[in-house]
Amino acid sequence: MLRASFFATAIAATAALTGGTAGAQTEIPFALDWRFEGPSAPYFLAVDNGHFAAQGLEVEVTAGQGSLDAIPKVATGAFPVGFADINSLIRFIDQNPGAPVTAVMMIYDKPPFAVVGRKSLGIEGVEDLEGSTLGAPPPDGAWAQFPIFAAENDIDMSTITVEPVGFPTREPMLAESQVDSVTGFSFSSYLSAINLGVPEEDLTTILMADHGVALYGNAIIANTEFAAENPEVITGFLTAVVQGWRDAIADPAAGAAAVIARNPAGDLALETRRLELAIDANVLTDYVAQYGMGGIDPTRMARALEQMGLTYEFESAPRAELYFTDAYLPDAEARTLQ
Repeated sequence: MLRASFFATAIAATAALTGGTAGAQTEIPFALDWRFEGPSAPYFLAVDNGHFAAQGLEVEVTAGQGSLDAIPKVATGAFPVGFADINSLIRFIDQNPGAPVTAVMMIYDKPPFAVVGRKSLGIEGVEDLEGSTLGAPPPDGAWAQFPIFAAENDIDMSTITVEPVGFPTREPMLAESQVDSVTGFSFSSYLSAINLGVPEEDLTTILMADHGVALYGNAIIANTEFAAENPEVITGFLTAVVQGWRDAIADPAAGAAAVIARNPAGDLALETRRLELAIDANVLTDYVAQYGMGGIDPTRMARALEQMGLTYEFESAPRAELYFTDAYLPDAEARTLQ
């Protein structure tokens, strides 16, 4: 269905963005993958602190409903740039060969895919998952990677009772001891459980990336047709994004305040903590500290594609250049975060 229709839509939508006056080209709608929460703070700081404006860009940030929502928005050209899980992007491109979308800047160098469990229910480490009850929403990104995590750690999945749960009921079921652990994003499920009254000292977060999973996480993605016609716009956008992340790292509370300004129903302390967790575990890794934000390690990416092949049957031979390009990244100095 998507294969047959989106190329015509992409051409029309991209023309609408790039056609017309030079002023129109500076208006850049940006599609997030999720709600306005702590980890979206850098993009709002880039707006509020004038980083996008300094690049000649007027950016409107739009909330999303998951990577599978954000990716088609960019592939059709409705949005020139977005934020999405690169593993979902890889599968999308494999299923839609030639789709005009690619990742242009890695943000979550270490993905937040995790298992969050309760120590009081017997979950303190990887070895405790066998024989336990795991709550997992079927569309959950972390659950999608669980078989890779299990294979890398010799976990017999047949010994685990998997309860298909909904996103709204996942953490409540953990809080009510109906499941021993859940799959989710480390900075979301952990804090949601605490917010429901689970003592912080009773929680264990098992980050899959710390246990053999080589996958990358979320990246800035771009419509390739728009990027090819407007390379300076994409590079300027990415330059401002790095500056927004610098601001968020320097002052997470200010970043959370920028989120709450757009989401008044949110909790400032909670979103500050969520942002801090994302920075520490997912963004400011040793690799990023050494090389700057945005790039990938080709050896690691090759390993990640091998691991994806454990649970996904590629229609075409996977190659990193089909899914990621560093052609629009600013120079290394402009990508340093501290």
